[in-house]
Amino acid sequence: MQYRRAFSPGGSFFFTVVTDKRRAIFTTAEAVETLREAFRNVRRSRPFEIDAMVVMPDHLHCIWTLPPGDADFATRWRLIKTWFTKHYVPILRPKHEQALWQHRYWEHLLRDEDDFARHVDYIHYNPVKHGLAKSPIDWPYSSFRRHVEAGTYPADWGRGPMNFENTGHE
Repeated sequence: MQYRRAFSPGGSFFFTVVTDKRRAIFTTAEAVETLREAFRNVRRSRPFEIDAMVVMPDHLHCIWTLPPGDADFATRWRLIKTWFTKHYVPILRPKHEQALWQHRYWEHLLRDEDDFARHVDYIHYNPVKHGLAKSPIDWPYSSFRRHVEAGTYPADWGRGPMNFENTGHE
């Protein structure tokens, strides 16, 4: 089967990126900071906006908006994964374990404002969905607080059950 990716210059995309064998490698502030540095490093040479993001122990979800005329998210992901793998503290990675990432990732071209908003909600609710937090505000590795400060959400948003049928991908 030939896999086809959606390329849309200047588009906004939802991504799910999973660790190899679903290993929980993002369980420390140090590991998450290394991932943040990978993003900062790549964004210096290949800019893009991170509209929303959550880092879970074994996967991450994010929404990027690419610059006008640019549809190359694939190179950015390759560079982020490579940078993180090279800089990830070796003691945290067993010597016999080479791969840190699944080879592929899930991407979805966001079609309109409603699709965008549903995926932002999905991202921020993910720690609650997985039982890691009682509320999105309680999860430290998320853009949720930034969105609260911007007035997008009230601080107590997401405390109850929510329906995300046909949104996101694990």
